[in-house]
Amino acid sequence: MTMSHYVSDDQLTKTSLTQLIELAIKIKTEPQNYSTALAGKSVAMIFEKPSLRTHVSFDIGINKLGGHALYLGQQNGKLGARERISDVAKNLSCWADAIVARVFEHSAITELAEHSKVPVINALCDTYHPCQSLADFVTLAEHFDDLSKLKLAYVGDGNNVSNSLMLMAAILGTDFTLVCPEGHGPDAHILAKAQALAEENGSKLLLTSDVDAIGEQDAIYTDTWISMGDDTNVKDILAKFMPYQVNHQLMEKTGASVVMHCQPAHLEEEITTALFDSEMSVCFHQAENRMWAQNAVLVTLLG
Repeated sequence: MTMSHYVSDDQLTKTSLTQLIELAIKIKTEPQNYSTALAGKSVAMIFEKPSLRTHVSFDIGINKLGGHALYLGQQNGKLGARERISDVAKNLSCWADAIVARVFEHSAITELAEHSKVPVINALCDTYHPCQSLADFVTLAEHFDDLSKLKLAYVGDGNNVSNSLMLMAAILGTDFTLVCPEGHGPDAHILAKAQALAEENGSKLLLTSDVDAIGEQDAIYTDTWISMGDDTNVKDILAKFMPYQVNHQLMEKTGASVVMHCQPAHLEEEITTALFDSEMSVCFHQAENRMWAQNAVLVTLLG
């Protein structure tokens, strides 16, 4: 598989995505065989946003591969404010072997990739979260034998996470149902991409605002109703979103055996505490698999 960057889900083919999932599971089960995969390599990590899972999973994951991670946090300000993004990319390319960036705007990722001489990895932006979605499908592959026969539903606010899940599901041929309140669904161009990919790969894609139309599912996914950096007042949206809460009743209604959340979770809002802490929850498996999925991307780009 040849990849120059890892910036969005829709850059992947079914074959390349399947290979990444298989490699992530292989690195997870045989970490000793990859302990020097990044020996002598350094990865610069730009973070415009606060982070727990992304920062720690990349830092420790790079270390497990024998590489060195350098954290560049919010003290450097917004990309493009102090100096041009192109200059940041060109400077980091002088020293680092790869750039990981967690940013507010996807345009910052694309500009970094355009001007960087080394691979750029999207660790989250406003449009995509491809490292999260890859970890999620690694997790699903560990729980279900055939992803092409899987039924996955996302319930809640249409955001970067649901965009990436929808695109990745469409590439893999996984049936995907997106349930969002009116006015909170995906951008039209992302939906159009996903619909084309789903048709190409023989899967079904349903977008609805009716929770009762969710149908039978194998796994249900949710995320916070207010994205990081959004200053929306929680009280303003609770009444609109509470019918979309993921709880034991919804799991029973759909027949789903697995519930997913990328965290941090706002318990008793988008998901109940009882369900988040239940045996159906794979939320901490997803968190662990962030590291293995990202290591698969790093090994593919740099190995």
